[in-house]
Amino acid sequence: MTGSSYLYPEFLTKDQLANLKLYKYAAIDRSLTTKYVLKHYWNWVIELFPMWMAPNLITLTGLMFMMFNVGVAMVYSPDMVDGPRWIYFSFAAGLWLYSTFDNVDGKQARRTGTSSPLGELFDHGCDALNCSFAAILQATAVGLGNSMTSVVLYGLAMLGFYLSTAEEYHTGILYLGYVNAPTEGVIISCLVFILSGIYGPGLWQNALGDYVRVPAALANVTLANALVGWLVLMFLFTHAPVCFYAMYKACRKNEKPFLQTMIIENMPIALYISALFAWVSSPYSYILSHHHYALFAITTGFVFGRMASKIILAHLTKSRFPRFTIQLVPLVAGAVIANLPRVFNISPIFTPASEFKYICAFFAFALIAYLRWASLVINSFCNYLGIHCLTIPKRTKTL
Repeated sequence: MTGSSYLYPEFLTKDQLANLKLYKYAAIDRSLTTKYVLKHYWNWVIELFPMWMAPNLITLTGLMFMMFNVGVAMVYSPDMVDGPRWIYFSFAAGLWLYSTFDNVDGKQARRTGTSSPLGELFDHGCDALNCSFAAILQATAVGLGNSMTSVVLYGLAMLGFYLSTAEEYHTGILYLGYVNAPTEGVIISCLVFILSGIYGPGLWQNALGDYVRVPAALANVTLANALVGWLVLMFLFTHAPVCFYAMYKACRKNEKPFLQTMIIENMPIALYISALFAWVSSPYSYILSHHHYALFAITTGFVFGRMASKIILAHLTKSRFPRFTIQLVPLVAGAVIANLPRVFNISPIFTPASEFKYICAFFAFALIAYLRWASLVINSFCNYLGIHCLTIPKRTKTL
């Protein structure tokens, strides 16, 4: 779209749009797997894509593989505990294809001369949405079911992505370490999916002590819980400290008060995670007991998608760090409603039926609000930059 209308009003200010002209993509990938293996694979794969295929269309197609598999999981394994073996192989293929498409879209942009700040926003926006999709598939593959452990896995994905996005906002550089989620994390997840396909998800309910020598206190911990526990430790002792240290250096360089900045800028994710856990953990909520977790995760995934994408948008337009999104309101309200009986000793407000209807309404609101916001932002970018989002305009030949 290149023309504005009453359906697509100007969304960003003139100053924000003008800052798009200053855009310059910057990324550092320290992964040895990328350097010595995957880089060559991606260079081979990109030659398979036709020149007419827009980079953003490649990104979106990759996300569709994940969306398809989430649908498969909800149909064939609604309890997120056990399902036909073939679905786990489908999970592995879908995640690998998503990762492949996600890594070649930039190459396609350079190959076709269509690089733009919209590409980075679109790419990271899809990555943000994929956090919830991947968490659902991972929990299903190891048979965690509708449990608090699944919620912990989900929360880790959101916190990790949020901090990385906030770090890029401050430093202007997308940094991927020697071991990172988009590379080694994807490979490990694919291997987990394949093992579940071969042996079944029941494999991950075996005791850790049956496979390795560990202290007696850990011997009866399931492989699934050990895997999640390892991810928690990796987040606490590697990912989070690296992100905060990078933001600390950026704040010092720009003469910003670090502690105050971190408190303010992390309030949205703190509110998001707190409300999410408070709602699901309430004894007066039926999300887990009635197997509504996948729908809940997808719904709150749209909320997170908008939160993270707004940070990327602020980075590209050199705007103030975003501090709120209206989509948080139903999430906080749901958490309050579910916990009122605990606080005031009153009769439960939610029933299994009414809570499910509330989540369905929340899903519709979150989806519509996200799509409307995304379309307005994309249209503003396209109008100002004179580009198309999902197509590459044909170039007229000049004599």
